[in-house]
Amino acid sequence: MGTSNLVLTKKLGGDCSSYVLEDRYFSTSEIFLVAHFLLIMLSFQRSGCLGSAVAVMKKSSKFLPVIGWSMWFSEYLFLERSWAKDENTLKSGLQRLKDFPRPFWLALFVEGTRFTLPKLLAAQEYAASQGLPIPRNVLIPRTKGFVSAVSNMRSFVPAIYDVTLAIPKSSPPPTMLNLFKGKSSVVHVHIKRHLMKELPETEDGVAQWCKDIFVAKDALLDKHMTEDTFSDQELQDLGRPKKSLVVVTSWACLLTSGALKFLQRSSLLSSRKGIAFAMSSLAVVTLLMYILIRFSQSERSTTAKVAAAKPKYEGKPSETGDDK
Repeated sequence: MGTSNLVLTKKLGGDCSSYVLEDRYFSTSEIFLVAHFLLIMLSFQRSGCLGSAVAVMKKSSKFLPVIGWSMWFSEYLFLERSWAKDENTLKSGLQRLKDFPRPFWLALFVEGTRFTLPKLLAAQEYAASQGLPIPRNVLIPRTKGFVSAVSNMRSFVPAIYDVTLAIPKSSPPPTMLNLFKGKSSVVHVHIKRHLMKELPETEDGVAQWCKDIFVAKDALLDKHMTEDTFSDQELQDLGRPKKSLVVVTSWACLLTSGALKFLQRSSLLSSRKGIAFAMSSLAVVTLLMYILIRFSQSERSTTAKVAAAKPKYEGKPSETGDDK
């Protein structure tokens, strides 16, 4: 089983980002099994591959201010969390990636929802009723979407990366609110590479492989909780990509310059109506940011539910009763 050199450490809002990953992996399209949208996208950005990143998200995400719109424009795959509606949408979207103009990285959030204590308890209850391993740090994966991805992309995607994230005990959580406040967070990321050709050929086999990966991931998180690290392996400093700094700085200067010239020529702030318009615009921006922050909070996500046991069911039931 092929592996990257396993450990990535990212300091968000800080000075360093260190990991070891062979350069040859950057030239191919890959699938990533992940659990945290913000962190994996920041990891892609540090790796210089954010422009080619694609993810499978729930449909409501594309209406989020700024971030959701960028997902829409980047041709992310949006699902309604009902397999009857999503099966063909997912299949056509995955097949379309075969003609993607450059190597892409596809992020799959196989747990299907954000991790919260009520959802963990629901997953544990379901696992106990079905005789499955009881999860401690993860949710039971919803395998239908993953099986579809493997079936439709096996011919042109060479590998799958299993990505596990954990936050050291001494670090504040990397939330959207803390990001806006400028608080630095340290996140440990463990990456393991699996060759696509080594996965089982049958759909049931692929589904079981995914479940086994999450059992191993659970044990790995137990190790991190005890030792506050994934591995003793020496890290290599990656640094921050200069291209991103240039792009952000250029856009900031361009927008600031344009806004100042607009204010000068329009005399917007010289009248009560102009001042009222400016204040209203600021209020709208503040409201949009508030909506974004509220949406990103895991406790605001969909309430966990436990469906009745079904003899042929694969994985934890979703809120709609369909395994994704």
